[in-house]
Amino acid sequence: MSIQAPTEDTRWRCSLCGNLTRFDVTRTTKAVEFTHLDLAGVARVEEREILSDEIESVRCRWCNATDSVELVARPDAS
Repeated sequence: MSIQAPTEDTRWRCSLCGNLTRFDVTRTTKAVEFTHLDLAGVARVEEREILSDEIESVRCRWCNATDSVELVARPDAS
């Protein structure tokens, strides 16, 4: 089951317990990264282009529900 990411006008809410702030998100991301290694061999990503990003599941951190997380309007959304 895929769930939409929150936007400027929406946020996640667990309909089971009311949680609005703590979620575990499982996602699949495909990206192209430009990685720079310094002379010591320490890698640092300098550029990242997201090719695809899919949220596979969102689990409520309070009650562990996975089928009760929904998108709701933010109270300050116009």
